[in-house]
Amino acid sequence: MTSAEPTTIFTRSWSLYDLLTEHNYMFHNEIYSGVADLLALRSDKGHYRLLDLGCGNARYLAPCLKRSPPALYEGVDLSEAALAEAREYLAELTGQVILTHGDLLEAVESTGKTWDILFTGFAIHHLMPDEKARFFHAAGRCLSENGWLILVDVVREENQDRESYLDGYLKFMREKWTHVPQDQLEEACTHVHDHDYPECLSTLQDMAGAAGLNSTRLISRHAQHYTILFSRSALAKG
Repeated sequence: MTSAEPTTIFTRSWSLYDLLTEHNYMFHNEIYSGVADLLALRSDKGHYRLLDLGCGNARYLAPCLKRSPPALYEGVDLSEAALAEAREYLAELTGQVILTHGDLLEAVESTGKTWDILFTGFAIHHLMPDEKARFFHAAGRCLSENGWLILVDVVREENQDRESYLDGYLKFMREKWTHVPQDQLEEACTHVHDHDYPECLSTLQDMAGAAGLNSTRLISRHAQHYTILFSRSALAKG
């Protein structure tokens, strides 16, 4: 998760996010099945380095990493509670695990390491457009030549404005998130309305291209929830 104010709702009650994922309201099962298959394609399993930006409790990424283990995993998040849970979920990894309390944008801009994979799940949409451009610029700087940026996030339709997107997403939440207590649902809706700034796919592609990540591959789409792979070249196999 990213900057402090947008993530307060989940920092205060991480159980809410677990409730959403347990009922698969944001398609975590399908998304992370695809992520696992994607990581399995890499030829450097056991040797690659992965930076997870806005890692949360890593509950869904951890099984993917057990199947295709990294030599180094670093997760960055602003929620201490989530990081404590992440340590447990990642305990079976054989490589080095580092968990860092911090802001994802600051982390990717300040890292002195070269990473083979940058992963971020449902976090970048909290950034403003200029911050997203900075994120991609930093990603392009710190990724290895055959590195991947795997972005899981909500995305607007082409030419859809933010208010239209929010109308549709809030309707989806109120109609589909039936196991969320009413007070928590309304708090979540307020959180989304006030702090979600998703981009269109073409905008993300342009930002990535400006950072030297010229290949964009749509891995999966489930309603507004996308998995996108960015790399320097379409031939980047890892």
